[in-house]
Amino acid sequence: MRTDICSIPVEEVFEPKDGCPICRLYSMLEDRMLEYVTGAAMMEPDVRKETNKYGFCFEHFKGMLNRRNRLGVALILDSHLAQVESDLFGGLIKAGDSSRVSKINKLNESCFVCDNIEKNFNSIVNNIFKHYENERDFRKLVAEQETYCLPHYALLMSLCEKNLSRRYKDEFKKAITEITQKNMAELRSDVRHFCDMYDYRNTGEDADWGNSKDSPERSVMFLTSKDPEKK
Repeated sequence: MRTDICSIPVEEVFEPKDGCPICRLYSMLEDRMLEYVTGAAMMEPDVRKETNKYGFCFEHFKGMLNRRNRLGVALILDSHLAQVESDLFGGLIKAGDSSRVSKINKLNESCFVCDNIEKNFNSIVNNIFKHYENERDFRKLVAEQETYCLPHYALLMSLCEKNLSRRYKDEFKKAITEITQKNMAELRSDVRHFCDMYDYRNTGEDADWGNSKDSPERSVMFLTSKDPEKK
C-alpha cells in the first residue's frame, strides 16, 4: 500500500521546471506520506504497529498537526505513548538502568515517515538514471530544469558514476553542472542587489528591487535543500 502511495513517475517530478526537481520529489513523498498516515492508514493494524514502535521526528509530528486532523494525531499518539510507556517502564525498575536511556535515544533517532520517504526516495532517484539512458525526451527535461540545489546536485553527481553508462555520464554531468553554476551566479547577483537596496541612495517609491526581495530565502534553499518559509 505504501509503495503505491509513494509511486511517483519520474517525469512528473521534472515536468514543472520550477525549482530543484529533487527537492520537489522529496516534498511530494513527504506530503503523500503525511496524508497517508493521518488518513485511513491510522486505523490499519500493521501501520499502527509500526508507528507505535518508531514514532515520528519533530518535523513530521508538526506536519501531522498542521493537517488539522487533531483527533487523528491524538489517536496515533494514544497508542504510541502506550507502547513507549510499556517499553520504558513496563518491567522491573532498576537504579541506573542504562538500557532505558538507550531505548529513548533510539526512539529519538527514528521516524516512521522519514524511513518510508528514504526508501521510496532512493528508489525513484535511481529510476532517474534509467530514464536518462532510455528516454531522449527525459534527457531534454533534465537539461531544462531551473536549478538543482547544492545537496541534490552533489547527490546526482555521485550516483551517476555508478548508474550511467560512459555514453551518457559526461552529458548528464555537464547539463546539471551548467544549470547549478548559472543559478548560483544569479543568486549571488540577487543577494548583492538585495544588500545594495538598503543603501539610503536606493530608497524611495521607485526603488527597483528586481528579483532580489526573496533572494535570502532562495539562497538558503539552494545551499541546504530546505525551505526556510515552510511551516
